[in-house]
Amino acid sequence: MLTKLSTPYRGLSKEIWILALITFINRAGAMVVPFLSLYLTKYLHFSLGQVGWIMSFYGLGSILGVYMGGKLTDKIGYYKIMYVSMFLTGVAFLVIQFIYSFYILCLSVFILTAIADAFRPALWVALSAYSKEENRTRSVTLIRLAINLGFSMGPALGGFIIAGLSYQGLFWVDGITTLIAAVMILKFLHLKPFHKERSDNPVEKKLSPYRDKQFLLFWSGMFLIGFTFMQYFSTLPLYYNEVMHLTEKDIGWLLSLNGLLVFLTEMPIVHHMEKYSFNKLNIVILGTFLIALSFFVLLISPWIGMAVIGMVLMSFGEIFGFPFSNSYAMERAKKGNQGAYMALYSMSFSVAHILGPNSGMQLVERYGYDFTWYVMGSLLLLSGIIFLLLRSFTEEK
Repeated sequence: MLTKLSTPYRGLSKEIWILALITFINRAGAMVVPFLSLYLTKYLHFSLGQVGWIMSFYGLGSILGVYMGGKLTDKIGYYKIMYVSMFLTGVAFLVIQFIYSFYILCLSVFILTAIADAFRPALWVALSAYSKEENRTRSVTLIRLAINLGFSMGPALGGFIIAGLSYQGLFWVDGITTLIAAVMILKFLHLKPFHKERSDNPVEKKLSPYRDKQFLLFWSGMFLIGFTFMQYFSTLPLYYNEVMHLTEKDIGWLLSLNGLLVFLTEMPIVHHMEKYSFNKLNIVILGTFLIALSFFVLLISPWIGMAVIGMVLMSFGEIFGFPFSNSYAMERAKKGNQGAYMALYSMSFSVAHILGPNSGMQLVERYGYDFTWYVMGSLLLLSGIIFLLLRSFTEEK
């Protein structure tokens, strides 16, 4: 039994496991983010409008971070960017707790996120260096498992810390755990060069992702997924509370179902898919349609059972869509600068973070929840059509 359970994890390099552990420590410590809006309103007494602006600066910093992280990764390498980003992020979390001015806090959150998200493209390039072609998607999945497990534990730990140490305790714990992760990079990870595939065509080798039409088409599909996915952390909790009359505790358990399903089933599913060499875009298309269904089922009835079904559909949509979309982006990156490609891929979620929650709130306020779910489901269907179109271009070649 144990042998069968361990099969999907076989063949992954030691460095990938260390990278996953570092990512888990960092994500489990990232408990400020889920409580940021509560901290800003209850502790610093900012208005909802001011909180909205601060969250916008959070998203803008993310865009700058992944863009500069990709550029710098291509110039000076993933290893230095990972360490410096992690170290400075830890310091920034320790400092930002002492900032109370609205305008300075906007700037500080922008800088903090820019530094922190520079880590993301460097992480995916490091993953390419430490993994093999045949187990790259599983390596991506292991990192995602670490992220999901960390995010599942973070809010729970954050709640205990707030109760015992106040909101400022979050910044101390987050800063210290991030610094520990930075030290672990220096202590346990060693620089391993990434060997780009040779190409007889020098133009293809240096292709920019911003000139790669197929990659830009892929990016637009991923942006639509990210835009709608953000509703699960903004408008949907409000829907659960206002329409389904669920308590915060009930909502917490419902959201934790996502993390549990991803943690338990993603790696075996990805291992099975990899073994039979399914087309990555086909799997992404399947995942996209499952997430679309997760919104459409909410239109049937405001019953908690529909919320559970929707969460299960969304979770499996995430399981099918996200690892293989990441793997597709990494393979496409062989055509040019890897850091720039992975930065642009990460940027699809950063832009979605700025536009998704605010747009969803506006739609709910003006037209109601049902109309909003129609819009989100339709956008996901459009995303699926984009991937189908992209697949047809790929098959023509």
